[in-house]
Amino acid sequence: MRDTRAMDVEYTWRGEFTSDEADRLHAEGFGYDPVGHDWRAQVERHSLGWVCARAGGRLVGFVNVIWDGSAHAFLLDTVAAADLRRQGVGARLVEVAVERSRAAGCEWLHVDFEEHLDGFYFAACGFTPTRAGLIRLA
Repeated sequence: MRDTRAMDVEYTWRGEFTSDEADRLHAEGFGYDPVGHDWRAQVERHSLGWVCARAGGRLVGFVNVIWDGSAHAFLLDTVAAADLRRQGVGARLVEVAVERSRAAGCEWLHVDFEEHLDGFYFAACGFTPTRAGLIRLA
């Protein structure tokens, strides 16, 4: 495989992607085997939009932005390919999501994440800590 670090990365709001390539990227990023999830149907049904990052034609980053149809948007599934992590791909994905959520009239962008990602979301992306609640359903 070519070294994609030297390539330019292109970021596209509501960019084209196949469910198969999104499934592979998420499986790599979140540590599971691809499951054949229909990502296209999911984002087209529930999302304000999404951001795709591509390098040399390969999907190397993705973030989904869901919303309530009004003031609140939510980031889900921020992921960058392993060979491009810690190079600003994730932060740029979030930056585009912030810009486009603001342009859509949203007032708030929410995200939840595991503690080890504090530096990414707080320092690199500019989120501020808030109190939130969670109930595990399964």
